[in-house]
Amino acid sequence: MKIAISNDHAGVELKNAIASHLKAIGHTVIDNGTNSSESVDYPDFTEKTAIQVKNHEVDLGIVICGTGIGASITANKFKGIRAALCHDIYTAKMARKHNDANILVLGGRLMGEELAFRVLDVFLNTEFEGGRHKRRLDKIDELGSGI
Repeated sequence: MKIAISNDHAGVELKNAIASHLKAIGHTVIDNGTNSSESVDYPDFTEKTAIQVKNHEVDLGIVICGTGIGASITANKFKGIRAALCHDIYTAKMARKHNDANILVLGGRLMGEELAFRVLDVFLNTEFEGGRHKRRLDKIDELGSGI
């Protein structure tokens, strides 16, 4: 898979570890930065990954900020993006299985590398279930379309 990844200053270390992990298991990684621990604004970096996912330039995205909350809010501003902030294996599984999430959001200050790898692997290897969940996603896509 081709996977875009971006982060703010709080996610540099976790992003680097995840990028290495992804490459080691055979994925192509598009690194949208930042690569510095100097303070930056997470929307600037999250936007890059969200646009690549939205435009189908990559298969999936990963965004990381301190808690994951800001990056999640930012990514979900883009139509067609279903960014899920996941803290454990169960939320990662359900994000894909029931919500067809296309961006995994992680908190760089909240999660160690080993847990992040496990969450990521579950996210990557879980298929969307469809059925009633597809109907619900269609309803979400229609929200705000007449406003």
